[in-house]
Amino acid sequence: MQKILVTGANGFIGSNLVKRLLSEGNEVRSLVRKTSDLSFLDGLNTELFYGDINDVESLKTALNDVNLVFHVAGLAADWGPYSIFDSVNFQGTKNVAQTAAKAGVKKLVYISTVAFHGFGKINMNEESPVAKNLIPYADTKYKAEQWLWDFQNQTDMKITAVRPGNVYGVNDRTFMLKYLEAMQTGKFMEVNKGRSKTCPVFIDNLIDIITLVSREAKADGHAFIATDGLDIDWHTFNSKLADGLGIKLPKASIPYSVAYPIAKIYYGVHKTLGIKSEPFLTPYRINNGGKDYHFSIGKLQQFFDYQPRTGLDEAVEKTVEWYKKVKST
Repeated sequence: MQKILVTGANGFIGSNLVKRLLSEGNEVRSLVRKTSDLSFLDGLNTELFYGDINDVESLKTALNDVNLVFHVAGLAADWGPYSIFDSVNFQGTKNVAQTAAKAGVKKLVYISTVAFHGFGKINMNEESPVAKNLIPYADTKYKAEQWLWDFQNQTDMKITAVRPGNVYGVNDRTFMLKYLEAMQTGKFMEVNKGRSKTCPVFIDNLIDIITLVSREAKADGHAFIATDGLDIDWHTFNSKLADGLGIKLPKASIPYSVAYPIAKIYYGVHKTLGIKSEPFLTPYRINNGGKDYHFSIGKLQQFFDYQPRTGLDEAVEKTVEWYKKVKST
């Protein structure tokens, strides 16, 4: 049994990770803010530590006598000022890593992102170049990961990074809850008829990968792209979701050449006016749906002979079942 700390434990990925770690018999601490919605942790036997990744004193308390840290906390959004992303994703990561190393933590697993590799290609891998003109989220996650690789040379603490693709599944209120609702209410439109390749990773499969690399010494010092390894386009993925909902997939589609300029103008006006609510359209969302965004899991397969345990049909069924349950309460 290990004593483990999970930052961002109340969120989509964090809560599923906590549940898995507990089921494996570990002692799990959950770092959460006092203002956090803790509903995803209800009924889980995890010790709550109230703090913040930018409050080093709270981190010292949470990290006392911990063996392993999963740093999941971060600001994941495609809009907002750079300074906020830098504070959370970059400075917060530095705080967690430095405090963990001083506390004698043996290993830190950092949840990174594939987003900094950009759009427009298929079969990208861990060595693929970093895109230009990154959104603040992707830029600060990349900066944090690069800092961690430098930091590992100054400490005995081992570091591994996991770069998830488009994560979906149970407890996904950020993406899938809104996406399925739009599909069900007919307020849904594909870009370029959904022909672009995408990179889904079902949450259970992602948790398999995260826990796998935490156990394996040969993962130390490496980053791993985490998707379900599917050769799939958005239309195929969307059709599976619509079938699960028992509806016909809305036929509406907009060309990328039209959608991108509209999104750019809309988002530009949103920023100029200083509107604080989430924008309906952003260039990132149009790129995600209208350009190839596809990755190889060859490194995971090479290192660990990895294959996803949950297939697409089962993953979609579980996701839709969760969505229907949420909408009925």
